[in-house]
Amino acid sequence: MTFKTLSDFDFSGKYVLLRADLNVPVKDGEVTDTTRIDRVKPTIDYLVREGAKILILAHFGRPKGDALPEFSLSFLPEILERQWGYPVKFAMECLGDQPIRLKESMENGDIMLLENVRFEKGEEQNDPAFAKALATLGDIFVNDAFSAAHRAHASTEGLAHLLPSVPGLLMEAEINALTKALESPARPVMAIVGGAKISTKLSILNNLAKKVDYLVLGGGMASTFLYAQGFEVGKSLCEKDMKDEALSIMETAKESGCEIVLPVDRITVKEFGANAPHEVHNSDQIPADREAVDIGPESLKKLAEKLEHAKTVLWNGPMGVFEVMPFDNGTNTLAEQVATLTKAGKIISIAGGGDTVSALENAGVAHDFTYISTAGGAFLEWLEGKELPGVIALA
Repeated sequence: MTFKTLSDFDFSGKYVLLRADLNVPVKDGEVTDTTRIDRVKPTIDYLVREGAKILILAHFGRPKGDALPEFSLSFLPEILERQWGYPVKFAMECLGDQPIRLKESMENGDIMLLENVRFEKGEEQNDPAFAKALATLGDIFVNDAFSAAHRAHASTEGLAHLLPSVPGLLMEAEINALTKALESPARPVMAIVGGAKISTKLSILNNLAKKVDYLVLGGGMASTFLYAQGFEVGKSLCEKDMKDEALSIMETAKESGCEIVLPVDRITVKEFGANAPHEVHNSDQIPADREAVDIGPESLKKLAEKLEHAKTVLWNGPMGVFEVMPFDNGTNTLAEQVATLTKAGKIISIAGGGDTVSALENAGVAHDFTYISTAGGAFLEWLEGKELPGVIALA
């Protein structure tokens, strides 16, 4: 797919409908992480510099078409002003007299945030009438919400068919990074996939097995693959009913020339908890009364050797129970190895998914990867090989 870029447009004096992902985490009335806000700033800077009049479309939570006060975006302008460095007006509706009236008073470079688009039932239904009503507010549509691109909603997909449309700088960066990692990567490609269950990532594993050279598995899903091969996994988290699916993925990998890399040893405990007594056991000999909670030292040595051959690394999911020390060691050590090779210019590293970002931040290396995607569902659907409606509509 080919896309226009922001440089293809003259934004001076134009009303720009900017779809952004401002669905930030909030606890006790405070925003706990401004990453999503900060990621939009380059696009805001560009549009302000080019003299656009910016109307921001965004959602918060899941109000399901009802104007619920707890999902109002009214708390955001103050935070946006602090993070972006520009005044931000607020319209208490996303459609109606107020946004039209406020819009008419905007000068070049002004920014206005519209109320939660999900307060309107037509948003999630991708209702053509609602999309057309939104389109009357703008001259150009800029979609910078890759993390919502897997949803065919009015503000993510419908608008793109009604106005001249272009990805924002964050959307463009996401598309370029993921295309480099999966569609036209430098080889060999290593995909590192962890997490509790293979049932939630079957489509991802099947797609990756056809596209990468090494498929590294950790976490509970590694137990399922080991069990499928007839190994004892003790009390480890294991989806025994997914044995056939695991064997099928292994067969797909074999046919595609992809090597599945499973842990050769694992850290095990009898009773799980922070700093619980633990031992190292070979992956095929885990005692019946013990549970695997991380990959072991020999596994890390083996992965370090594999990494030396890789040119591209795609990461989704931790290797163990990284939230509880010291069982974050496997994830942390592997992440540090990937980060070191990235900084040395030896590999391109792309990571994404909620737990993944948290795990890499826990390891202190999130800023050392080539690219970290803040998208959850959209990133995972891309890994599955699915087309994302919000991206396709911009092509």
